[in-house]
Amino acid sequence: MTYLTIVHYLVLGIIALLFVLSVILSLKEKNLKIRHSMILASFVAMSVLAGFLMFAIDKYTKKAQIRGLKNTRLLMNEAIVYSGYAYNVGKYTIGKIKLEIKLVNRGHVTGNVKGGNFYKPSGLADFFGGGDTAKRKNRPQSIIRTFTVAKNLKPGKAKYFSVKMPYPPYFEYTADYTRVFAH
Repeated sequence: MTYLTIVHYLVLGIIALLFVLSVILSLKEKNLKIRHSMILASFVAMSVLAGFLMFAIDKYTKKAQIRGLKNTRLLMNEAIVYSGYAYNVGKYTIGKIKLEIKLVNRGHVTGNVKGGNFYKPSGLADFFGGGDTAKRKNRPQSIIRTFTVAKNLKPGKAKYFSVKMPYPPYFEYTADYTRVFAH
């Protein structure tokens, strides 16, 4: 969390006040061991509460969108380039906007499979070194990459981005899925 908003500070102040009140109440305990346990328990509880609330507040105060997302495949170096605009549609500055791109080879998922995709030839190369089947075992059918596309983006502002990721040459009928994270 790069930027704390006024809402973050307000919640942290309330949690600190609750912690001080719980410490004052636990100081009234006569037994020293129980008093220390009560203080430790209230510290742990308030820390966990603060952690959860910081992430929840972040989710509702920092809102980002990706608009005009386009992709271009570069055959020369087997890559794909995604470009577009990262927008801050919230009321507070966003420290980082991250874009997660997932490429899925739909040939195996949707049933668009040719007979040769599952045929494993056997031969002398398979006997000594694995041959082509060793390469096929290391072919992932989905690839996920996360990119930071904008930093320190003010409310209502946009920033152009362009990111490049490898594109497997064995992918056919590729589907891409994107998600946006604002921190």
